[in-house]
Amino acid sequence: MEQNGFFPPHEGVKLVELAQFLGAELGDFAHADVIIRSVSPIARAREGDICYILSRRNRDELLSCEASAVICDKALAELVPPHIPVVISSNPHAAFAMAGGYLYPAALKPVTFSSGETEIAQSAIIDPTARLEKGVIVEPMAIIGPGAEIGEGTRIGAQSIIGPNVKIGRNGSIATGVSILCALIGNGVIIHNGVRIGQDGFGYAPGPRGMIKIVQIGRVIIQDNVEIGANTTIDRGAMDDTVIGEGTKIDNQVQVGHNVRIGRHCAIVSQVGLAGSTIVGDGVQIGGQVGLKGHITIGDGVQIAAKSGVMTDLPAGGRYGGIPARPLNEYLKEVAQLMVKSGARGKKGGKND
Repeated sequence: MEQNGFFPPHEGVKLVELAQFLGAELGDFAHADVIIRSVSPIARAREGDICYILSRRNRDELLSCEASAVICDKALAELVPPHIPVVISSNPHAAFAMAGGYLYPAALKPVTFSSGETEIAQSAIIDPTARLEKGVIVEPMAIIGPGAEIGEGTRIGAQSIIGPNVKIGRNGSIATGVSILCALIGNGVIIHNGVRIGQDGFGYAPGPRGMIKIVQIGRVIIQDNVEIGANTTIDRGAMDDTVIGEGTKIDNQVQVGHNVRIGRHCAIVSQVGLAGSTIVGDGVQIGGQVGLKGHITIGDGVQIAAKSGVMTDLPAGGRYGGIPARPLNEYLKEVAQLMVKSGARGKKGGKND
């Protein structure tokens, strides 16, 4: 991969060592000492790069590939030209992702604004009642409120605000311009630029003279190893908690309403909106710009296509799409039928006179 100056290449690792880290195996141990320095897509791979393939559609690209190694499953190894070392993995995509993290560990967390590993910036404001464990880094102009607790190895980004009594676990990374209020956050959590956590949920009761505000006295609870993308907003609970489960990954610009409960190891793509008190099970995948009505339950393992509107409960394990969301195969059949009808009508009608 062409180097861009932001992420310097790795000094180099032997292919056999990288394969061991990935839990993979070499196709030929004669290539054990090949040096790998970077990851790259197959079309741009050069000497020192490792890339991956997932199907036979990559056959033509392999013919001109200049990579120093290719990750693939056993069934595709025969496609790789003999001069290119092969790393055999049962999950090439995941192995490639792991290789990227090994070669570029700094890229696994938000970009930092200080080079130190144990420093508190002079311009940071830390309340004397806050408790910071050893190894906490606080970047310039960050604010840490009274009673806050921050665990060992966590970094608080420039101009971020950690509110009173907030608790953040160990080895976390809070990027720049983040605000966190009324929240308990676990270990290894990554929060990207501009995220807002713990502000009021949207709760009002219609009254004779207009809307009456409902107090929002709950919390946000974020479990271990969650990652939250830039400018996402997570409201605190009204009289319950808003919960994000362990290992869940949330993209940029997602809105999570009050009392929402998201399970473990979910993936939620950008511009999704989850209305209040929605319950999402474990392992759910939600495509971009999906809207979910409040007070519904999404079962474990559900997949929801982009731009869908979810109005009712969805049973576990299903794939859904459309507005309102329905089983994906039904939705795709309807779309195909509409396209056929639209095309037929256009041919029959001819020109508009």
